[in-house]
Amino acid sequence: MGYKVPPRDVDPSEVIKLAEKQVGISEGRGGQTKYHDWFVSTPHAKATAKRDGGFSVKAYNGAQWCNMFVSWLGAQTGVKNMGWDAYTVQHASWFKETGRWGQKAKPGSVVFFDWDRGSSIGAIDHVGIVVKDNGNGTVSTIEGNTNDKVEKKVRSKSVIVGYGYPDYKA
Repeated sequence: MGYKVPPRDVDPSEVIKLAEKQVGISEGRGGQTKYHDWFVSTPHAKATAKRDGGFSVKAYNGAQWCNMFVSWLGAQTGVKNMGWDAYTVQHASWFKETGRWGQKAKPGSVVFFDWDRGSSIGAIDHVGIVVKDNGNGTVSTIEGNTNDKVEKKVRSKSVIVGYGYPDYKA
């Protein structure tokens, strides 16, 4: 189901185009999406469930899915070092621990939000993909689990904690 796509050189525009094709996809019964179905099917779901307390991967069904959406984009395109997770705080921490964390919005970067306008990774509430820095204090994004669907958004930089940088083609 897409988790076996081999890592390859990917341009950020490829990830953004795939994200754009997902705009409008919404939750079904019980809050379930194709991103849940995909995540639960991967070996990463079992590993993250074990890390986060040893619960069954079935617990991911109907859970918040913004980060599953971002992970799905990386897996479907084969972009290197997009990261895999269902938990935004862990995903952001992974980017920081691996030296791919920063404060500059770049197309295709993973953007992490705190609705309380904090700057701590531990306070992150949500995640999406950067389409572009608008140059006016806002960033255009595509996000999953926004109003129960995939949406294009324009977000103030005041709610952004930071950015994770996958390894895109130079």
